[in-house]
Amino acid sequence: MFDRRWLLGLTTGTVLALAAVFGVAVPASAGVLDATWTAPTTNSDGSALSDLGSYRIYYSTSATPCPGPTFFTVASSTTAPGPNQTVSFRLTGLTTGLTYNVAVSAVDTSGNESACSTVASAVAQVDFAVTPTTTVAFGNVNIGTSVTQTFTVQNIRGGTITGTASVGAPFGIVSGSPFTLVGSGTTATVTVRFTPTSTAAASTNVNFAADGDTLSRLVTGTGVSTGGTTLTVSKAGAGGGTVTSAPAGISCGATCSASFTTGSSVTLTAAAAAGSTFTGWSGGGCTGTGACTVTMNAATSVTATFMQSSFTLTVANSGNGTGTVTSSPAGISCGATCSQAFTSGTMVTLTAAPSAGSTFTGWSGGGCTGTGTCTVTINAATSVTATFILQSFTLTVTKSGAGIGTVTSTPAGIACGATCSASFTSGAAVSLTAAPATGSTFTGWSGACTGTGACSVTMSAARAVTATFAITSTSFTDNPLVAQTTVVKAVHIVELRTAINAARTRNGLAAANWTDPTLTAGSTTLKVVHIAELRSALNQVYTKLARTLPTYTDPTLLAGQTVSKAAHVQELRTAVSALP
Repeated sequence: MFDRRWLLGLTTGTVLALAAVFGVAVPASAGVLDATWTAPTTNSDGSALSDLGSYRIYYSTSATPCPGPTFFTVASSTTAPGPNQTVSFRLTGLTTGLTYNVAVSAVDTSGNESACSTVASAVAQVDFAVTPTTTVAFGNVNIGTSVTQTFTVQNIRGGTITGTASVGAPFGIVSGSPFTLVGSGTTATVTVRFTPTSTAAASTNVNFAADGDTLSRLVTGTGVSTGGTTLTVSKAGAGGGTVTSAPAGISCGATCSASFTTGSSVTLTAAAAAGSTFTGWSGGGCTGTGACTVTMNAATSVTATFMQSSFTLTVANSGNGTGTVTSSPAGISCGATCSQAFTSGTMVTLTAAPSAGSTFTGWSGGGCTGTGTCTVTINAATSVTATFILQSFTLTVTKSGAGIGTVTSTPAGIACGATCSASFTSGAAVSLTAAPATGSTFTGWSGACTGTGACSVTMSAARAVTATFAITSTSFTDNPLVAQTTVVKAVHIVELRTAINAARTRNGLAAANWTDPTLTAGSTTLKVVHIAELRSALNQVYTKLARTLPTYTDPTLLAGQTVSKAAHVQELRTAVSALP
């Protein structure tokens, strides 16, 4: 740990009064203080200090600067200071005239910080002075001649001060910059020259800068014409801008005429304001848009023309629909006229109107979105797209009746079956075709179509069509069969097989497989299995439809024992005819 005993001293100097410049106080952030202290040599346990890294110089206008947020860090020149070693540091960037409290701490090479020293106080001061302290007036000076004035710079704090002096045209530094002042009280002379080039009054600051401090002195002067000639600038056009001259005198803007030495050359430069364009000179022998150089042999007038800039707004229509876009202010009617130049800064409102059968779906580009109006501020070439699409309407197909079948559309979209509605663009002609399933018959259209042919619908609105399918009536041979009279034949079995498989297909079941798939009249012997298969295949349809199974004569059929009867066939005919 560091020994916390410190010797700290702060040197002060002469207080300087602040001079007024343009009615505003000289910036006061250039004050300095010189701090000195005796370096520590031992640690708190009495051992020799061997790892001193740096010092922190805390400063504040409050009574207790240390610890605090404002401090300078100063590296130690040695890690083991000798006895009575004095350390000095200049605090800069302080506010001139304020009293600062300063304290110092030491930091070892590991970053450990000692306690703070006792506090010393002093008033921050600049370390040099410039006289005179008031405005220096050069008076009226003939154009083409010059006058000089001098300023004295003095070291008021001791040590060595190095600095510079600077000033803007039509004033200039003749001599004395840069300057070096060694020791308190030493002085240097800075000479300033005023060389007017026009009759305009001139005023500016001479700035003296040294060791982070800056002092300013106001200088003024007025050019006097000695047989000079007047140059007058006029501005024309709807735009804005400024014209300046070299040598100085015209800044139009505000000062649009000035007197210049007869025979002198004056160069005018035009600068367009934002949103404007400089389009050229007239008068004084000047044309074009470059610099204008006038030889002042007589009073001369020059005109600079500024026009407001314009940019092109372009509208594009996209999509399979149609419509128009119009603008306010007028210019775009797209449709026909889809681009127009507008003056920079103009707010242009675009409105989209879809044609019959189309819909406006929105804007893109130019910062516009949505389906409302589009407002564009024209600051550059801009493109906006309006999207129109054809309206679409829904065509819905419904199937009715006890039969089954499908309905398809051209163009594609409906396959009903599964997809029984679809959207089609406005004006589209959609043809519907009905295809009955096996065992069913298409009996006709209702809704947007009638009859049994193809159904053609023009989609000018939402449409609905119903397709009706009926079960094909089955015609049976020897119907009805008469018990003990009609002989059961192969054709009776074949007809039942066809009717039952049709019913199975209508109701979502696969066709049944049969024993003796081909029955030949007069040669195929009718068997009990033929009747049993028919009953089983028919019962599966009833079961799927959750209906009560039919009642059969001879519920159990035995091969070689049960004789085929007319009742067996008639019962199956009746049961299959009752199915949807």
